[in-house]
Amino acid sequence: MSASSVTLHQGDIPASLSFGGAVAVDTESMGLHWERDRLCVIQLSSGDGQAHLVQFQKDEYDAPNLKKLLSDPEVVKIFHFARADLAVLAHYLEVMPQPVYCTKIASVLARTFTDRHGLKDLCRDLLGIELTKEMQASDWGADTLSPEQLNYAASDVLYLHRLRARLDEMLIREGRAYLADAAFRFLPARAALDLAGWAQTDIFAHKPVRS
Repeated sequence: MSASSVTLHQGDIPASLSFGGAVAVDTESMGLHWERDRLCVIQLSSGDGQAHLVQFQKDEYDAPNLKKLLSDPEVVKIFHFARADLAVLAHYLEVMPQPVYCTKIASVLARTFTDRHGLKDLCRDLLGIELTKEMQASDWGADTLSPEQLNYAASDVLYLHRLRARLDEMLIREGRAYLADAAFRFLPARAALDLAGWAQTDIFAHKPVRS
């Protein structure tokens, strides 16, 4: 990946930046617990081979242009494992992205012949692309991100549009597109339940286990 395919912004995206009708989105935080581990970076791509990264300083999340994009009802936000990203974005940016598409959910519904639904698995199996995850556990709160971190973050969004297209073909073929659409519409509510304290509770179970 060339450096020219990754653009780093501080605090927000330019007002003039457009991603068309669908934007791939991912986040990098200090850890896996949204209430403890702060949001550090948001990655965006229109699927054109270019990635735009927004780096945040601690407690500075006033990003009006980014919030406008994430809440735009005319732009589909494509995630991999959207549930986690939605909760983080709602907590720190105070906006719940809609409408959304999740490549992990799409894979689980379409690729019932495997239990491998990670982004690395999807890129390898569907696109023939090998992703490296070496920088996943790195210090995303650093003042200066390394070229390796920037490239890793970009790779998490550069291929989501292509994965969406391939997974949609499979969902339609298997007659499960309607299930995926319903699951995608529910995702913001699922993230809101996580934020409200029901992260470990299956509210649809006959006898939900109290956590």
